[in-house]
Formats: sequence, structure tokens, C-alpha cells
Amino acid sequence: MSESVADAIARVGSPVELLRNAQSRPTIFPVTPEFTNWRSEQLAWRDSVALLDQSHHMTDLFISGPDALRLLRDTGVNSFENFAVDRAKQFVAVNHEGYLIGDAILFHLGEDSFDLVGWFMVLDWVQFIGETGDYDVTFERDANSLMRAPGTPPTLYRYELQGPHALALMEKLTGEPVPPTKFFHMATFTIAGLEVRSLRHGMAGQPGFELFGPWAEGEAVHAAIVEAGAEFGLVLVGSRAYSSANLESAWVPSPLPAIFTGERTAEYLQWLPATRAGSLAGSYASDDIEDYYLTPYDLGYGRSVAFDHDFIGREALERHAAAPQRVKVTLVWRAEDVAAVQRSLYEPGIPAKYLEFPKARYGVYQVDRVLADGRDVGISHDVGYITGEQVFVSLASVDAAHAEPGTEVVVVWGEQPNSRKPAVEAHRQVEVRATVAPAPYSSYARENYRKN
Repeated sequence: MSESVADAIARVGSPVELLRNAQSRPTIFPVTPEFTNWRSEQLAWRDSVALLDQSHHMTDLFISGPDALRLLRDTGVNSFENFAVDRAKQFVAVNHEGYLIGDAILFHLGEDSFDLVGWFMVLDWVQFIGETGDYDVTFERDANSLMRAPGTPPTLYRYELQGPHALALMEKLTGEPVPPTKFFHMATFTIAGLEVRSLRHGMAGQPGFELFGPWAEGEAVHAAIVEAGAEFGLVLVGSRAYSSANLESAWVPSPLPAIFTGERTAEYLQWLPATRAGSLAGSYASDDIEDYYLTPYDLGYGRSVAFDHDFIGREALERHAAAPQRVKVTLVWRAEDVAAVQRSLYEPGIPAKYLEFPKARYGVYQVDRVLADGRDVGISHDVGYITGEQVFVSLASVDAAHAEPGTEVVVVWGEQPNSRKPAVEAHRQVEVRATVAPAPYSSYARENYRKN
């Protein structure tokens, strides 16, 4: 029997010790890193049209049965009124104490049939509640290609078309005008003689389509997209550029899930395989795992919370909603301080923590301190470079008093003491000055994507 998270915590002594020194490798997207170069590929979803292969790095949890919707209502903070077939939503779950477990995209595929897609954190929680509760549901898990059995293909192909020419390309592919489709609504098209389902949404804030269907048909659909896309300057985007797209749309992909303490967590951690515990990185350091917990409001998910139904954590979340809230912002790192971090590699002594481009996260859960006048005022999450803006940024949750655009703060970069994660080399901690900016940083995303 494989080791559970509970077993692993007992072996090392605490959740923080387990996550801080996790020996798992950094998360990678198991697709081609670059087709040209990540800078040009980042620009494609802004200037022309980008094709991204999402078939391999996400997990699908197919949920079906008479109680599937009831399970989702019981575990999701979202409203499920008018959630018809061919709709999707950003599904958000909290624990019994109202702290965030995670988010994923929920597709309503058919009557009593759903697909929950994304990081495994929230998918695991929903499956646990379903398997241990009184629900008539069936689960089919299609893990990402790093976790799937060798030689086993994905169930679905999933391609992303994003950018100002995405609509024109879709009309060429389908041979007819694309009917108006609301944000996060689905439609069905015919491409290369094959039926293709599409989700209308935006990645990095740009207009686009997520296309999916049976894996066996993916190659033909991909070939048709590439052929038709030549006219529109289609750019194939690799994993390096794709992993940084969230910096523009301000989505935090992997906040630390609040699963290590609280009601039912002892049972859950015994159920959960240790391989899905994750890893913790960054300058924020506390021996109390609860100090790393977030509420949905810290990440701007208040718009998704609906107290129109009973769900796990509802009463606690109502208390969080009434308390002072942190605000999600973009922090634009001072260019000369970023340059100083890089320059330290060429100077005598121990350098600063290496800054990877375009994404500098070195743990599944990145948690760095944000200071103002030497005082902690928030935490910094994902961090990296946006080519189109020529800025190095991080997404952060800060106290409301320091959330106004233009406010000057400091991000503490690097661990002290250095952890034993494989991605951590000997380094010294440094302070990087930063300026608060809106989240999303992209003006298009702010004015169009998030409005929807």
C-alpha cells in the first residue's frame, strides 16, 4: 500500500516540514517547452493567435450519476442555479473552516455528467467527499501525463486557441460564422469532419476557444488548426510560455490547500496519497501550517461565492466574508532590483535565489513575504516575466491599506534557511522593491475577461 499524506507527516514530524523539504521535482508541463522561443510565443496570444496543447498537464475528474450535481453543490461555494448543460464555471471549494482548498473548471457535459478539470487539489477533495458520503455517483479520473500509467493516452485532447485572430481562424476552420457564445458557455462545431466541443473563454485575458474531444481524433483536429492558422500567423506555444499566461490574467494556479487541519482532515490525509501533498517554497516561514491558509476572498474569488445553498464551510465562510479582506494585486518588481538578483550570480559570495524566466516559482505552493515599512502586509504567489509589458511581476494578496495601485512594497525573495528541495540551491535572501498594480495586469483582461 502506498504511503498516505498522513503517514508522510507522521514520518517527518509536521505538515510544514513535509512540504518545505519535499523531494519531488518542480512541476513541469509535459509538452514541448518551446517551439520557437517563449518570448515570441508569449506575444502570440496578444498580437495574432496562439495554439496551446492542454491535453497533458491537467487532470480530469469525470463525475456522473444521479447525485453528481448534489455533490458539487455540497462541495462548491458557487451558485448552481441555471447551471445548464453546455455551461462551465470556475468551481471553488473550501474546507469546513471556510479556508480555500482550491479551484478548477467545471464542465456540465450532459445530464448528470460533469468534468472537473485542473490541479488535483480540489479534485481530490471532491472525490473524497463523494466516496465517503451518501452519494450515488461514479468517478473516472484521467490523471495528467506525468501521473498517468506509462503508455496510456489521455481520454480527451484539449487545445486552446487564443488571441485577436482566434475568431477568424475558428470561422475558417468551421466554414461558417461562429454563433455568439457567452463567456464560459459551450458550443459544438465540426472541424475536419469531426465533432468538436468548445468552451468560450479567455486565457491571459484574450478572446479564445478551448476545443476538446476524444483523444483518437485530436491529431486530425490539430493538423486542421495548423493548416488553417497559417493565414492568421498562428503560433504554436510551448510549456514555458503557457505556464506564464496566468500572470496576465491574474489567476493563482496553486495556492496551498487548507487540508492539513480541521474537520475531517485526519481522515482525508489518510485517504490522500503522499505523492499529491505538493511542495512549499518561498520566504514566508511559519511552523504553523494554518498560517499559510487563504480564504477565497484573498484571491479575488468573492464574486464566485453564493450563499444561496448549503455547502461545506458555509457558516465559517460567512464569517470570513464579514471580516477585513486582503486584495489580490499585481506587484511589478523594480527592474534594477531584478537585475541585481541576476547580477549576484557573477559576483563573489553566495548569490540570491536564481530567477527562472519566464516563471520563477520553485515549489508547487509559492509563498513569499510582502513588506511595507518593514512590516508584513501580505504574501506573494506566482512570479515571472510578461514579454508584452516588459515587466517582471508577481501575483499577491495584500492588506487593503496597501492595495492601491502605485503603493510601494518589498518582496522578500529566497528562503532562510535554505530548504532541501531539489530546486533550491545555496542562496541568500534579498529584498526586491515592487509597485502595486491592478490584477489582472493586462488592461484587456481587466476590461473584458474579468467583467464576465
